[in-house]
Amino acid sequence: MPQRRFPPPWSAEETDACFIVRDANGQAVAYVYYEDEPGRRSAANRLTRGEARRIAANIAKLPELLRGPPPIKRGVTRLQPHISRQSAQCSA
Repeated sequence: MPQRRFPPPWSAEETDACFIVRDANGQAVAYVYYEDEPGRRSAANRLTRGEARRIAANIAKLPELLRGPPPIKRGVTRLQPHISRQSAQCSA
């Protein structure tokens, strides 16, 4: 069976009830449903429009994230995060 590919870039488009994430060929990769009316949203257990938009946008970013970090150049060191004593103390 041939391996299925979903070429980047992926994009998200909004419809009346959901966001559709599509690959570069227009193939639907994900549907993220939402409901604007609070009563119907809780009854149907759906997301708000803003929540659905953020999830669809993050799904559309997956091909970029899965490519991995850029290669490390020789002679370049990665910086380690530094926590100062002042910021590490809890206020009472």
